[in-house]
Amino acid sequence: MDRSKSRRGFLRDLGLGAAALPFVLNLPGVGFANQARRKQRLVILFSPNGVVPTTFWPDQEGSQFTLKESLQPLEPFRDRTLILNGISDKVRGEGDNHMRGIGCLLTGIELFRGNVMSGDEYFAGWARGPSIDQEIKNFLQASAETRTRFGSLEFGVNVPERADTWTRMVYAGPNKPLAPVTDPYQMLARLYSRMKHQENVKSILDPLQEDLRTVSAVVGAEDRRLLEEHATFVREFEKDLREAKGETTDQPAPAFEPGVKSVDDNMPKLSKMQIDLLVNSFAADFARVATLQYSHSAGDETLRWLGVEARHHDVSHKPDTDVDAQKKLTRINQWYCEQVAYLAKRLAETPEPGGSGSLLDNTLVIWTNELGKGNSHTLDNIPFVLVGKGFDFRMGRSLKYAALPHNRLWMSLAHAVGHPIKQFGNPDYCGEGVLSGLTG
Repeated sequence: MDRSKSRRGFLRDLGLGAAALPFVLNLPGVGFANQARRKQRLVILFSPNGVVPTTFWPDQEGSQFTLKESLQPLEPFRDRTLILNGISDKVRGEGDNHMRGIGCLLTGIELFRGNVMSGDEYFAGWARGPSIDQEIKNFLQASAETRTRFGSLEFGVNVPERADTWTRMVYAGPNKPLAPVTDPYQMLARLYSRMKHQENVKSILDPLQEDLRTVSAVVGAEDRRLLEEHATFVREFEKDLREAKGETTDQPAPAFEPGVKSVDDNMPKLSKMQIDLLVNSFAADFARVATLQYSHSAGDETLRWLGVEARHHDVSHKPDTDVDAQKKLTRINQWYCEQVAYLAKRLAETPEPGGSGSLLDNTLVIWTNELGKGNSHTLDNIPFVLVGKGFDFRMGRSLKYAALPHNRLWMSLAHAVGHPIKQFGNPDYCGEGVLSGLTG
């Protein structure tokens, strides 16, 4: 029977409204969820301005390695972590290294020449091809077995409203950058109500309560549990929104310039909200590919909650001999690693709907950066830290390569989901195929 007809008939027979679709159609017990093959999920998380190599990379190779300060938050997930040293962005051409660092990071291909100028008078535009997350998303969406409602979701934290080479890492194709959604309430509305603006977000659940009760009466215990989890999650977000709108003051609201939706000091809270939404979207099978972009290339946030009063980009330019700057940069990267660890924790504690294990058992998280080191602006030794068992790589190791192009890592991801591409991005950097050692 045609699946779309089955869905319509199920909803019609129970008298459900269209608003119930996001809650119902991915329940394993209903039979419409894509259960024919194992679900594989991918998250790519970006943070800017490079790392401090001496406090980031393990000294050892193999399974016996010590996590240094920057990576210490991943200690609980050591056996599910794979650290890749020596992967480099070989792409050159238009733009400076900050531009190429983010624009070529997920695409593996050159930027077009454009009208965006860096401080060093390098001109660049958008990337010449799709990013690897979109390549994998398109592959998964092409099959009914792996197709989801959204395919991919692009999350952001403190990504500027402006659209330029420094602020975009995801590309649907040549000259087609995709903007991340930086407002958690806007993402919530997109996932559950398709409303576009925070000011229009109102109670999503109220008109659904009767429909949810109807569905609960005809599905199994596992599906009832999932329905209640989704409903509770949305209810908590709506409560936060109502409380925020209910705050009053004798002073009139200040006049902000248009488009300002976040401030540096709110990054920890925004990060948690976006990660919770991301995990919930995976549990609901709304998408199997996601990106989470913090700031932008050359990100200049001030992370005051870490005791760092200077802007991140400025600190990253300090020489290696500046001990205080090195400590601050290590602290900053440790905080970003904490966000990776929180994402891993949330995935690990969320059972795989309709299957065994957890979401982390079927998800690969990749944490990366536009630079290897901030003060040298090098594109060598780009950080690639992988967490989770979703792609069947052999985890719990620290691997060291000899300046291999990152295109080969992206090819490895595609192959791991059954998409055996011969090249990705610039073919000049794909000749030797997928990375060796990931599965061995």
